[in-house]
Amino acid sequence: MARRFERSRRGVTASFDDDERALLSGLLAEVSQLLDDGTTPSEDPLEVMVGTGGSTTPPSDPAVARLLPQAAKDDPDAAREFRRLTERGLRQRKRDGLERARATLERPGPLVLDAEEQHAWLVALTDVRLVLAERLGLRTDDDAEAVLAEVAESSPEDPRVWMASVYDFLTWLQETLVGALSKQLPRG
Repeated sequence: MARRFERSRRGVTASFDDDERALLSGLLAEVSQLLDDGTTPSEDPLEVMVGTGGSTTPPSDPAVARLLPQAAKDDPDAAREFRRLTERGLRQRKRDGLERARATLERPGPLVLDAEEQHAWLVALTDVRLVLAERLGLRTDDDAEAVLAEVAESSPEDPRVWMASVYDFLTWLQETLVGALSKQLPRG
């Protein structure tokens, strides 16, 4: 059974059993795959270096669109230009972070995270939770309450029950990570 993220003398640590590791690894890999737009890397060295030259249209999958939102809702031209200049790099940074977090799950024993891995986990958990939230239709606190009420009355075989349970687990896990990270902040 998962043990919360905690601050110790060794750093930020957590423990997961094999099933939890497989679940987390699979979720991280699935979100990374969602972020793969299937385009081939640019031949332009400047575009490669700064991660520009991406699409100008928002993703058609609402979950991916939630991970890569519009920058300027009131100015479509600015939004397209911003997306063209930033989306490719953002997709790659998110995929790199998801992979970094997933790689920590392959190490034996309890996780002991360095500063970069802590950041990768924090962002990766946010990204996975955003995808699940979109699939569950969670946008507001009222939505969350409605989904909780709905799944409480649903059959255990309903996939929304599983998704809501996983979302709840990831929320708890992220809260414990934030708690562990906040212990290293200076007081006052």
